[in-house]
Amino acid sequence: MSQTVAKTVSYSDPIIDQILQQADAQWAASMKVNRRSFLKLAGIAGSGLTLAFSFGPAAFADGEDAQMPQFNAYVRVSPEGKIYIYATNPEIGQGVKTSMPMIVAEELDAAWEDVVVEQSPIGSQYGRQFAGGSLSIPMNWDALRHAGAAARAMLVAAAAKQWNVPADSLRTENSKVFNQLGDSLSYGDLAEVAARQPAPAADSLRLKDRSEYRLLGKRITGVDNEEIVTGQPLFGIDTRLPGMVYATYTKCPAFGGKAVSANLDEVKRLPGVKDAFILEGNGNLTELASGVAIIANSTWAAFQAQKKLKVEWDKSEASTDSWTEIVKTAAELAKKDGDEVVENKGDVDGAFQNAAKTVESYYSYQFASHAPLEPQNCTAHYKNGMLEVWAPSQTPQGAIGSVAKVTGLSADKIKLNQTRIGGGFGRRLLNDYVCEVAAIAQKVDAPVKLQWTREMDMQHDFYRPAGFHSLKGAVDQSGKLSGWQNHLITFTNNGRPVSGGSLSKDEFPALNLENYKLTQTNLPLGTPCYAWRAPGANAFAWVMQSFIHELATAAGRDHREFLLEVMGEPRWFAEGNPRSLNTGRAIDVIKLATEKAGWGKQLPAGRGMGLAFHFSHAGHVAEVAEVSVDANKKLTVHKVTVATDVGPVVNLSGAENQAEGGIVDGLSTMMALEITMENGEVQQSNYHNYRPLRIKNAPVVETHFIQSEYSPTGMGEPVLPPLAPAVCNAIYAATGHRVKTLPLSKEGFTI
Repeated sequence: MSQTVAKTVSYSDPIIDQILQQADAQWAASMKVNRRSFLKLAGIAGSGLTLAFSFGPAAFADGEDAQMPQFNAYVRVSPEGKIYIYATNPEIGQGVKTSMPMIVAEELDAAWEDVVVEQSPIGSQYGRQFAGGSLSIPMNWDALRHAGAAARAMLVAAAAKQWNVPADSLRTENSKVFNQLGDSLSYGDLAEVAARQPAPAADSLRLKDRSEYRLLGKRITGVDNEEIVTGQPLFGIDTRLPGMVYATYTKCPAFGGKAVSANLDEVKRLPGVKDAFILEGNGNLTELASGVAIIANSTWAAFQAQKKLKVEWDKSEASTDSWTEIVKTAAELAKKDGDEVVENKGDVDGAFQNAAKTVESYYSYQFASHAPLEPQNCTAHYKNGMLEVWAPSQTPQGAIGSVAKVTGLSADKIKLNQTRIGGGFGRRLLNDYVCEVAAIAQKVDAPVKLQWTREMDMQHDFYRPAGFHSLKGAVDQSGKLSGWQNHLITFTNNGRPVSGGSLSKDEFPALNLENYKLTQTNLPLGTPCYAWRAPGANAFAWVMQSFIHELATAAGRDHREFLLEVMGEPRWFAEGNPRSLNTGRAIDVIKLATEKAGWGKQLPAGRGMGLAFHFSHAGHVAEVAEVSVDANKKLTVHKVTVATDVGPVVNLSGAENQAEGGIVDGLSTMMALEITMENGEVQQSNYHNYRPLRIKNAPVVETHFIQSEYSPTGMGEPVLPPLAPAVCNAIYAATGHRVKTLPLSKEGFTI
């Protein structure tokens, strides 16, 4: 009996590739299947997933302990007709706890009202379990379809056996199998017999054409919505265990500082405090930084004690970053080419020498915090050499590996339970808070819950990197974009480029231009950075699309016409690679967005439209923003029209939700949010000085989907990047003011 081995696929994204490698390592380490509990295997070659492991009540074939027939790792059916489908990937608000089971239910031909969705355990039978890179749907699309189709085939086989008819004479619909006479058997009626049928071969399964879908593409409400609005305990912060104690963990205000001593005896005498101690850490900020733990009988007592804590810090190796100095240094560096040539193709110098017009610009953007509504937290219980963890992590498999390193335990001694996550945006791809509570739990004889304050969450984040771009563009005699030069000033941390800070040589519009040069200068940075919603693209799109509009204006041409010309003929840049730009899909969304927005219509004075496109996380997205600006530079974003091609939409309600969320998140970040640091310490600490927009500022968002035949991708990230350039281009159309600094508040705009 063979096993399907997880396959690593490069997505040309260092952050996502790192996550995939970690997930694959954990997958391989946990591939130790107990033969006694191994029921069925339906492997899909090359998918990287093993579809039909069953680790539940294994003895159905033996008649022992028969509780509920389980057809594969994803589907269980009760004799009463309830269909239990596991959601395997972390739910962070992107909707996969609903959309992934919908894919299984579609191929199973299950009535959605019969479906009960449960969060799956962490296990090798589910392949890679993480939420990041908008990959949950594309990575699992085929596996989930096969899982549903396999369960359906087993139910049909059971009905065929009972009626003594050929299986291909039967049909399924709404959790029932029908014969040619119109008789039916419910899935519940067939469950026990079906579970004993041989697992179907993968190549025998017939998957539905899109024209046959009854469920996918409809608006389905989130499976947790009722529990969320009624305040039910779903999130990591809600975890409660008998005898639980509560912890805080205080780290140096400057990243990399180490705790030397603290007033531990004084703290231990405070009301409700049970213990306090220093953890040395392992020198890795993504795992366990040095700090001081306080254990108390309530979160309140721990927080109050933390206010009285006095720590002597060794800052000899701590960050000394200064945003003021970074800005000055970047401005000087921008006057020349970068230290590293990333790409230099064609004849860039010749393009500028023969240009009818040239444009030079300098764009800069800010560091940004993830600032999720739920601050970091985690619960752990160390007992009898075993560690059980309840974690709101985007990378639960990676968390097990990190915890093993920190605690010295082997992975098989660690059990991690998934909880719902109150916002991640990339922050919870890292598991420092999980490692902290694991290390604390080893010293506490009780379940312990670690809770960060809002201030800790904001000042010990892994930030979206700032950046500076010195750009030069050429337009030829016909008004066509003929040359492009970009000097990116970004950062390194410990000698390595910061996550989300480096431009790929293939980033738009590099592949679209004959004459293109990209150079890069890296400044040393002690402040940690990591993936932030739509890594890299969240800032690069603003620079590229704003500068393209600047060049179109210099050429005296309509922006839409100019942008379509840059796209050229419809083509793939990497045939068959879903992470590659397809200019045909780009052209289609640009045309759809501008058509729906009424591009070119007359607008009152002080009102303007702006267009932007970006290809991010396999999603082709164009947006048109309509804004007005008054004499005091008060900005109103009235409407954003979004056109996307992410393949067939799984859950229309969820897709619309993500589009609207991406627009609001992008607008909030570009408007006034900024992280600065001096002497290595982050200056912002809470929502009073890192102020997200309020609901009254939300624009009307109108989303249109091109339901193309390409495999679907996620919606959590690709809608955000085009928002900032669309708004800034609209500001120019309304006022003639070219925005070159983010956040907008730096240029005097309010909202």
